[in-house]
Amino acid sequence: MTPTEAPPEHKGLRPLLFLDVDGPLNPYAAQPERRPEGYTTIRAAVRPGRPLRVWLNPSHGAALQALPYDLCWATTWMAEANRWIAPVIGLPELPYVDFGDHLFAERPDGVHWKTEAIVAYAAGRPFAWVDDEQSPADAEYVTRHHPARALLHHADPRLGLRAPDFTVLGQFAAGE
Repeated sequence: MTPTEAPPEHKGLRPLLFLDVDGPLNPYAAQPERRPEGYTTIRAAVRPGRPLRVWLNPSHGAALQALPYDLCWATTWMAEANRWIAPVIGLPELPYVDFGDHLFAERPDGVHWKTEAIVAYAAGRPFAWVDDEQSPADAEYVTRHHPARALLHHADPRLGLRAPDFTVLGQFAAGE
C-alpha cells in the first residue's frame, strides 16, 4: 500500500479533519483590545479561576461542515469543545481525541504532544490537521507512522481560519 492509497476498510470514507480550537478557531494572538471582525466573544469557565476570553466566528461552523470531511476535535478543550465552542459556531457535537496522560507532555524528539495520538486516532485513514503549533518534526512523524495521505495545516493564531485555509482544506480533501 502506498502512502496515498487508503486501506480497504477506509475506502469510501471521507478523510478526518482534526480541529484545534486556540489558534485556528480562537485567534488568541490577535491584538488583545481588538476583536477580529466577524467574531463574537465568549467567557468560558473551563477550569477553576478566571474564565477564558475566547473569540469565535459563527460562520466557521457552516464553512467546516461544507468541507468533505468527518470533523473531530484535536484540542486541549477535548469534550469541553462540544460545550463551549460547537454551539457558538454552529457545529453539532463532535468526537474528540482524548489526549489523556499525554496532555502537554513534552517529547525529547520535538514532536508535538498531540501528534502521536492524532495518528493513532486516524488509524490509517486520510486526515487533515489544523493547528497553530505544528513543526517539521510533526510532519516527519506523520510521514513515518501514517500510511495514508495527511495534511498538517498551520493556522496563524493572530488571524484564525480564513478563506484561503478553507480552500487548501477543500483541495486536499479532493485529492489535489
